[in-house]
Amino acid sequence: MKRFWHNRVVNPALALGLSLTAASFTPAYAGGYGHQPIEHVLIISIDGFHALDYTNCSQGISTINGGAPYCPNLASLGQNGVNYITASTSKPSDSFPGLMSIMTGATPRTMGVYYDVAYDRVYAPPTVETGNGLLGGACTPNENNGTRTEYEEGIDIDQTQLNGGAPVGVDGGIQSIDSQRLIRDPFNNCNPVYPWNFDRDNTIFGVAHTLGRYTAWSDKHPAYSAVSGPGDGTNVDDYYSPEINSTVISLNVTTPGTDISCNPIPDPTSDLTAYTNSFANIQCYDTLKVNAILNEINGKTHNGSKYAPVPAIFGMNFQAVSVGQKLIEKTLSPTVTGGYDTSVAANAVYGTPTPSLLEEIKFVDAAIGEMITNLQNRHLLNSTLVIITAKHGQSPIDSNRYLGIPADFTTGEPPSSILGSTYLPDSEINQIGPTEDDISLLWLSPGASVTDAVNLLESSSPVNPPNSNIAGIGQIFAGPAIPLLYDTPGVPPNDPRTPDIIVAPNVGVTYSGSTKKLAEHGGFAHDDTNVMLLVSNPSFKASTVTLPVETRQIAPTVLAFLGLDPYNLDAVQIEGTEILPGLGI
Repeated sequence: MKRFWHNRVVNPALALGLSLTAASFTPAYAGGYGHQPIEHVLIISIDGFHALDYTNCSQGISTINGGAPYCPNLASLGQNGVNYITASTSKPSDSFPGLMSIMTGATPRTMGVYYDVAYDRVYAPPTVETGNGLLGGACTPNENNGTRTEYEEGIDIDQTQLNGGAPVGVDGGIQSIDSQRLIRDPFNNCNPVYPWNFDRDNTIFGVAHTLGRYTAWSDKHPAYSAVSGPGDGTNVDDYYSPEINSTVISLNVTTPGTDISCNPIPDPTSDLTAYTNSFANIQCYDTLKVNAILNEINGKTHNGSKYAPVPAIFGMNFQAVSVGQKLIEKTLSPTVTGGYDTSVAANAVYGTPTPSLLEEIKFVDAAIGEMITNLQNRHLLNSTLVIITAKHGQSPIDSNRYLGIPADFTTGEPPSSILGSTYLPDSEINQIGPTEDDISLLWLSPGASVTDAVNLLESSSPVNPPNSNIAGIGQIFAGPAIPLLYDTPGVPPNDPRTPDIIVAPNVGVTYSGSTKKLAEHGGFAHDDTNVMLLVSNPSFKASTVTLPVETRQIAPTVLAFLGLDPYNLDAVQIEGTEILPGLGI
């Protein structure tokens, strides 16, 4: 039986298997396309980017840019790309499981990754309080403890610093992690659980690095070094993670396409506690990672300080589009609203971007264009597979349907508030808060009745209207419905990370008190999960695949194109994750 409650360790037999299978695996694509072998895979996540966004920007909308494409570089990649129009990201569609699904080929059922803030019935609290308020506590060895889990900026040494508080001269990465702020494993001497050992499946970086391939990745938190698992955090040779939720500072970069100078701060009147609070400042932040990719294409480390091999697997995530979809920037005068155009009702349904979102899309497109140009200049484009996707979508596209509870529906309550301390562990209600965006994931206190909790969420007494209306509940998953999605919740031998109850709200409902957003992600809705997925190489002919696929299929596809056996991935062995169709492999 799988031991869910233990940290993952490298299996020597698996490592041996990696070395044996690598030489014998022959990808079929070499004969299928008659093209030189793929030596590099560049993976780009445009967080929030729907399949509809790509269709609109690559084909054009009559009211924008004279009807011509407004993402010409992405459109050009599509001319030699396979476009998967029904691609789905992970469920839940949070950044953390969305990223790890891409990198492991797994679903939360085997990953054990449900959200960057979640719960584990076995692990113990960190030694000290995290930056976001997960309280430190005791770890009782060899017993099930139970704690909130946190893998975002809260585990930084100093989350207000762009480098996460790493030592002087270090610009962000695994050295930014404060080990005392990590949850602990009571069945492993109460040692801290580093991000790269939290996910229970190995990653494409782990497979490639073990076989001597050079790897790199750039993302928004030091915690997302989880992509380096398993082991000691070094499977990504060059990991770069400027902290997105740090205090905004001047940066010596100029944004691609929009040519915004980031020194001084382009939007100094915005809330400077995070780059995500400004349409302009987020572009400066993303440009740091764009420059890292350009340096890596040009045979250097992410900061250009020394020479390095061009990575076999590398890439980054963009945050600009996600901010453009969600943000209402009230510090500007007049207030500037992102999201999709609602001036004509149909425009929002059709996904017509507002001017603010349009600028973010153009910025991302120009940045990707620079990457492609650099690959061409280095004569690397033919040997590089380019994959453009998204960790998650954003819901709702139709901003008219957005309803924040309690921000916009002040008498409403999220499911966690309805259940309260009677049903929820203290760390779900009094510390860094329950896991609720446009979904509610609920882990109940030991001994609490799932049936009674569900009855309360559905109850029409003593409140009027019913709790299900007050919380905007669309569907509740609990009891026998949970094992159809994930492993059975509970302490081992059941899965200590699976929620007891999942509440999917009505489309547009978000459990948020913020009045500065138009959308959110995390849920099961179509707008949350139907993301862009394009696989491109100059040898490909443009094609569209209508078969349902999932972003987790990227992982085995990457290994296959690099001539590495996808079966070396745990997810391929356990869940049978298949290579993406339509690629000749």
